[in-house]
Amino acid sequence: MSDNLQNAMSQHAHHHVNYHKAFAVGVALNAIYVVVEAGFGFAANSLALLADAGHNLSDVLGLLLAWTAHYLSQWKPTQRRTYGWRSTSILAALLNALILLIAVGGIAWEAIGRLFESTEVAAGTVMLVAGIGVLVNTATALLFLRGCKEDLNIKGAFLHMAADAGISVGVVLGGLSMTVFGWFWVDPALSLIIALVIFIGTWGLLKDSVNLILQAVPAGIDPAEVNKYLSNLPEVTDVHDLHIWAMSTAETALTAHLVTPDLHDNDAFLALTCGELHDRFGIEHATLQLERGHHTSHCRLASPDVV
Repeated sequence: MSDNLQNAMSQHAHHHVNYHKAFAVGVALNAIYVVVEAGFGFAANSLALLADAGHNLSDVLGLLLAWTAHYLSQWKPTQRRTYGWRSTSILAALLNALILLIAVGGIAWEAIGRLFESTEVAAGTVMLVAGIGVLVNTATALLFLRGCKEDLNIKGAFLHMAADAGISVGVVLGGLSMTVFGWFWVDPALSLIIALVIFIGTWGLLKDSVNLILQAVPAGIDPAEVNKYLSNLPEVTDVHDLHIWAMSTAETALTAHLVTPDLHDNDAFLALTCGELHDRFGIEHATLQLERGHHTSHCRLASPDVV
């Protein structure tokens, strides 16, 4: 006969960092900058500023998407949605990656076209407005710097803003080269380089978010090490049906069957084991099924080929 117990682990409370203020400030700053940049782009006849304004507008939408997911991920569970809305943060990370890739494609397409054109623009205005963009985007990116290593959704917001800062630097350098040397080809060439850098960073975000949607083990956790830890517990003779997946971009869950024929104190064992899973691997939700049998043939999920 087996016991199916789940430890609530009250001593390991969830640490949800509140980024609502960061999102509000980031959205406000960038929305204002989009209007200013587009206005000066028309006034200065600068295609670079107009293209950058369009890209910044996509980032405002990306920030709003990430903000919405961050808000929904903190909603309490219900009878129907037992994990709440945490998974919306994974969906937002995926959509942010796709938006970034589309923006990169647009930048590259525009840059290639401009390599064969030579259009005079008000370079001084371009440099001034793009310089302001560097400050705005860098300040916004710094708002999300602390959480980008722990939360994939926050990382998506950070990459958006860091990418925009890089693009604005490229526009400034392009304006400088036009002013000093009259090299109008430098601006689209820099845009292509920046697009490549953004693509490399975004590809990692896209890969991680797709893996999480497919319920793969999160990148920061080694499933072999988790299995090794559980298997080496003195009370455990076998581990099977081990699953590790992300409930959100910041929370990980685990389920496993442990064969413990000589275990006497279930509650103490579960409390200690779940606590160690949390402290060693960052696993917030661990559900462990204890089986008394001396072998695993009675469990239909014992085979690694069965899900």
